[in-house]
Amino acid sequence: MAQLVPLPEVERLSASVIRILGGNPGKFTLQGTNTYLVGRGEQRILIDTGEGKPTWGKRLESVLSEEKATVYQALLTHWHGDHVKGVSDLLRICPRAQVFKSQIQPGENEYERQQDIQDGQVFTVDGVTLVACHTPGHTVDHMAFVFEEENAMFTGDNVLGHGTAVFEDLPVYLSSLHRMRDRVTGRGYPGHGPVIEKASARIGEYIQHRQQREDEVLRVLRDGRLDGSGEGSPERNLKQGWTPLELVKKIYRDVPESLHLPASHGVLQVLMKLEGEGQTVHEESGNWRLSGEKSAL
Repeated sequence: MAQLVPLPEVERLSASVIRILGGNPGKFTLQGTNTYLVGRGEQRILIDTGEGKPTWGKRLESVLSEEKATVYQALLTHWHGDHVKGVSDLLRICPRAQVFKSQIQPGENEYERQQDIQDGQVFTVDGVTLVACHTPGHTVDHMAFVFEEENAMFTGDNVLGHGTAVFEDLPVYLSSLHRMRDRVTGRGYPGHGPVIEKASARIGEYIQHRQQREDEVLRVLRDGRLDGSGEGSPERNLKQGWTPLELVKKIYRDVPESLHLPASHGVLQVLMKLEGEGQTVHEESGNWRLSGEKSAL
């Protein structure tokens, strides 16, 4: 948190985009969830609704009053609580707002009048054309939105303004990143963190970073250390299987230990991807090894 750039609670980012922070800063939400009021006329589109903090509703109400505007449609990038729990506040402020959601998750259809977002669906208000882009990975229901007039993209939680994102399915996530990179050359408006001035470049960095982590996992599995010089090392000779957390302690040596467990989920996704490609084996013991090696048991 100490490394994060402070962001104003409300900031106009372009002639058509105002960012309103969700009032929920934290280790995983960074400065807070970004919500965006998009458009130039009386009717606006809102991207995400925060997690229901009272301060967010007050800020939204204040901005709408200053802009002499109302929320015509709200688009939810994905069904995580820090992006959707403000829907009830939105409907209190703008009762006629249409709420569009990504694929609903079982048991979570809380709000009436919600409509599903279709891949490629177009949403328009004065000065703004948004095209929905189904980009699963962070979640199965994740949507990004291409802002055609700015050649920009609302990237949701697939690509953040600071650091890297978590994901549920690595191969699917990588496919979505490639799709996102090819759709835009301008800005990225992320679900958390500051504006990304060159979205395609940042997305390319994300793809490269994922490849780097995969290479690191393979090196530790093969050599017992990151520098590839582990041949004959005691650690390498004693064991051939590794748990995700053991791999994290090697790969994320400079990361605070409090973040090792969350990092292990990403390492597990790498191992599962490699298993699908025939490069790793998951043993009954829970350890992972390279597919070409014999078990130490």
